[in-house]
Amino acid sequence: MTGSNWSALTSATAAAFTCLVFAHAAWHKLADFGTFMGFVADYQVLPEAAVAGVSRAVVAAEAAVPLALLIFAARHAGALLAMAMLLGYAAAIALNILRDRRHINCGCGGAEQLLDWSLVLRNVALAGIAGLVLLSNWSAVSFAEAAIAVAAGLTLWSGFLVVEQLLANASRIRVIRTERV
Repeated sequence: MTGSNWSALTSATAAAFTCLVFAHAAWHKLADFGTFMGFVADYQVLPEAAVAGVSRAVVAAEAAVPLALLIFAARHAGALLAMAMLLGYAAAIALNILRDRRHINCGCGGAEQLLDWSLVLRNVALAGIAGLVLLSNWSAVSFAEAAIAVAAGLTLWSGFLVVEQLLANASRIRVIRTERV
């Protein structure tokens, strides 16, 4: 495999992984939109009147990322949108941590996670992975290489879900320890 094929394979794998992360996140938010709006309100970075509209926009943008990544001509826009959203989430989390407002569910989807610097780092890392989509033109990826990229993306996503659960468990342990004190 040539260097350009490795670059294309890395880019395609990053696209597959990012698709899964955003599809999962959008699904969780849509499945319980009222609760998600509560999480958005809890961050206290928006006027109350804007919470519902911004919450809808976030879910729409999260759903747009996988769609854009699946359309070859829109993949760069999808990657840039993913990066902007992830860095925006990291900034909102960091702002609340700095304001000593850690007892907020991140609203990421899945198991409850209270705000912590690990979530900021996670979102920055995810933005970096989404940025790998911009590495290469993967239109020349063969069917076999595309299958490898999808399998690698699924594998990364499975690992990501394990890490997410570990972060949620650590968050819950911190809460239990705090309650005992």
